[in-house]
Amino acid sequence: MWDILGKSLEVPVHQLLGGACRDKIRIYAHVGGRTPEECSRNALSKAEQGFTALKTVVFDAVRIVDTLSVVNRAVEKFRAMRDAVGPDVDIGIDCHGRLSPAMAVRMAKALEPYYPMFLEEPCLPENVDTMAVVARSTSIPIATGERLFTKWGFREILEKQAASILQPDVCHAGGILECKKIAAMAETYYAAIAPHNPLGPIALAACIQLDACIPNFLIQEQVTLGEGYLVKPFTVEGGYIIPPKEPGLGIELDDELVKEKIYDGGWETPRLYHEDGSVADW
Repeated sequence: MWDILGKSLEVPVHQLLGGACRDKIRIYAHVGGRTPEECSRNALSKAEQGFTALKTVVFDAVRIVDTLSVVNRAVEKFRAMRDAVGPDVDIGIDCHGRLSPAMAVRMAKALEPYYPMFLEEPCLPENVDTMAVVARSTSIPIATGERLFTKWGFREILEKQAASILQPDVCHAGGILECKKIAAMAETYYAAIAPHNPLGPIALAACIQLDACIPNFLIQEQVTLGEGYLVKPFTVEGGYIIPPKEPGLGIELDDELVKEKIYDGGWETPRLYHEDGSVADW
């Protein structure tokens, strides 16, 4: 509806929301690897492509209380990436809620010397008091939000200062306007917004319109710039996307290309297990 309204008035959506407060939108790329050497190569490759920020996962299943070697392996991967890209590239860590609060505290302490941009979902977000304990234990900013919905879902996080970076998903958390309200709430707590978006280019286009007009925007997640979907895919310049000036969301779908990607309804849920066969949080 925002796209339709913007097109009818011949203005971009961010103009309907009060106007842009920035000229470009910083984005990050996903990197990873099974070994420190692979992590290093992949991180350097993204940095050489012009990305100034990356996000990675440095561990798989972690027991409620796990060994020192598990922590050391995670640190080795992250240290390899930091050594590869240097101090001018930010690297966030996505924990996927895989850590218990006890291991989150230990892992954060071990990773702290290498200056992660943030720890995303160091533990599951349902128990906000527990996440607040983790946040108070470390200087690394805590990020969360992909499993929270609407402004009420984020209220307690902000009130208890359990995270300083919120990651609402415009496709899950009530849309563009609801996410703008969440951003306004976060602003009163000096918290930043880094919208969650592991989805497609239409979701990215909606995020970019939101990002352009919120003062406390930090960085945008993306996995595709629209190649094979959009008539004019987004382009990255120095780690940034320039918000489109075209009306609405500023994009046009390539119908012929999209036809080839019609979803058949199939889905295989990712599975992760501990060594003893018990189910781990993915």
